[in-house]
Amino acid sequence: MTLSVRSYQPEDAALWDAFCKDSLQATFLHTRRFLSYHGERFVDRSLILEMDGKLAGLFPAAVNPLDATHVVSHPGITYGGILHQGRLRGEQMVNALNVIQLHYASLGLRKLSYKVVPSIYHKVPAQDDSYGLFRLGALRTRCDLSSAIDLSQPVSSNERRSRGLKKAIKAGVTVTEDSRHLPALWDVLIDNLHRRHGVSPVHNIREINLLKDYFPENIQCICGVIDNRVVAGILLFVTATTYHAQYIASSEAGYEISALDAVFNHAIASAQMNGKRWFDFGISTESMGLILNEGLYRFKSEFGSGGVVQEFFELDLLRFYRAA
Repeated sequence: MTLSVRSYQPEDAALWDAFCKDSLQATFLHTRRFLSYHGERFVDRSLILEMDGKLAGLFPAAVNPLDATHVVSHPGITYGGILHQGRLRGEQMVNALNVIQLHYASLGLRKLSYKVVPSIYHKVPAQDDSYGLFRLGALRTRCDLSSAIDLSQPVSSNERRSRGLKKAIKAGVTVTEDSRHLPALWDVLIDNLHRRHGVSPVHNIREINLLKDYFPENIQCICGVIDNRVVAGILLFVTATTYHAQYIASSEAGYEISALDAVFNHAIASAQMNGKRWFDFGISTESMGLILNEGLYRFKSEFGSGGVVQEFFELDLLRFYRAA
């Protein structure tokens, strides 16, 4: 069977998104509808993979804005990678990765970065790409550590988190799922990040509202409210398998009454009730994975979560020039 690639074109958008729906590892982040919210920020270099002339896979990618010779899958989303519906396994995946790197080298690109989709987002096991990257000599450049609960066999929260939940309930915290609280949650988030880390959220409130409008079933806002005031909350990205806490925030008043314990207790129960396999708290690493925020990681672990890694690889396309 002959495997080939071609560049994505705007007229492929409907085909792309339909393929994502039945892909083994795609989430709504991979869709053209999600990627399009970036506007003109990135120079797209996405590919469509075909086997004997029939669609076999997708590869979302764009040029690194800081380096025109560097292509990333994908700079605008947490994870990229090859998306397929089962045809690119084993040696076919190795072949697909090889065809992709040869294509980018022919365009004069010198480096390819690959963000692996964490296994908890796979509908069925589909880590053939990690094996293929190893076969092609890719360098692992980063490894982040996340925390996730396996909802099919959950571990109970420890005593500290149970006490925190009781404290929040006693203080009168009410947990609500309501996107109308998004602006108030964003104010808490902005203050939290500035106060603790001196940074701002990756997304601004306009972007989040736009994404919420695009994906009303995939983006949820859960907040802890007391006296009609949002004191803590999380923004969830919901996929076929997983509830992912994209943003977590609490005001100082929220920390004092352990409001996040009530919020997470509600969110985890909701994920389980809606048939999800995993609840993902997100990463606790900094500085390209080299520093672990142990306090944050311990906090997430106390809910009964275990470690899940996200890996980042790099393929050196310069070797094709040296070989020539």
